[in-house]
Amino acid sequence: MIRPAQVSDIPALVALEERCFEIDRLSRRQFRYMLTKANAHVLVSDRAGVINGYVLLLFSRGTSMARLYSIAVERDTRGQGIGQALVEAAEEAARDRDCAYLRLEIRKDNTASIALFSLLGYKPFGEYGDYYEDHMDAWRYEKSLAPHLSPDLVRVPFYEQTLDFTCGPSAVMMAMKALDPREELNRTLELRIWREATTIFMTSGHGGCGPYGLALSAAHRGFGVELVINDERMPLLDSVRSEEKKEVMRLVQQDMLDEIQALGIPLHHGVLKVEDLKLRCDAGGVPVVLISSYRIYGEKFPHWVVVTGFDDHFIYVHDPFVDYEAGETPLDSINMPIPRRDFERMARYGKAGLKAVLVIYPKPDTLP
Repeated sequence: MIRPAQVSDIPALVALEERCFEIDRLSRRQFRYMLTKANAHVLVSDRAGVINGYVLLLFSRGTSMARLYSIAVERDTRGQGIGQALVEAAEEAARDRDCAYLRLEIRKDNTASIALFSLLGYKPFGEYGDYYEDHMDAWRYEKSLAPHLSPDLVRVPFYEQTLDFTCGPSAVMMAMKALDPREELNRTLELRIWREATTIFMTSGHGGCGPYGLALSAAHRGFGVELVINDERMPLLDSVRSEEKKEVMRLVQQDMLDEIQALGIPLHHGVLKVEDLKLRCDAGGVPVVLISSYRIYGEKFPHWVVVTGFDDHFIYVHDPFVDYEAGETPLDSINMPIPRRDFERMARYGKAGLKAVLVIYPKPDTLP
């Protein structure tokens, strides 16, 4: 019988974990967190009151993606279909949460798991070096839980932001690399673009990057740029309370705006819907979109993501932020499927409801 795990199952789960794995074990505290606080779901295989297997799912807040975080089957019951039953139950649980994709990592030397998930229709789509405690690499696998969907994806390399305030530069870097493979993505470039694009002040701590500065950073590197903002007022001023900080941000961004106008960068005031973004992708552009992170991370701060594709129900994005505290890996930030209606709600920030999209186009010398 496959059933949801309960807190009373924790001792049996810990014992099973210790018998099945020598490294990368989940602790008693981790199991309790997964069962009581995490955005997770644990299922167990229970035979006559004895737990001989479990599967742990993590759900991504604000997206339609789930991750199979861990699966274990008692050694002396393997080969009896328990692993397959657990995976199929996990898929059904993910569908019940309206998830369209299920992802996982598998050790490269775990031939049994590779065979099982391949049999169940999972496809490799990447790898993750030095993933396990013993430095073994992992394959990344994915399965569509809605096979009627066939997303039209742009091949955008993933770059993880290395600092809390560099989502904008990291998003722009991914877009530039997609358009010109010669671009080298590294922390030096990440910080250089941040210095060029920072508004100096934003929320607390180091200043974040606004749409004007990011547009200029891409234009200075030879890329075509289009900027669409819904408001003619200076962006992001409502992110700080101090009038002195507001004045500094106003001066910095006015200087950027003057350069945008001098360079002839197209700046439109309006709103781009999902279909408008798709049209720009079809024309060869890669959109970088400002969102409020509240719907994904539960915190209200401005955040930049890269649009990577579309289908009839979802818009797909690379999110440069990886929420390690929630048990996520870069796998969870790549081609994140977000329902179209939800994306349009989250693609705004602050009391003023700022909506900003930076569309980056190929350099003239890379056009066919």
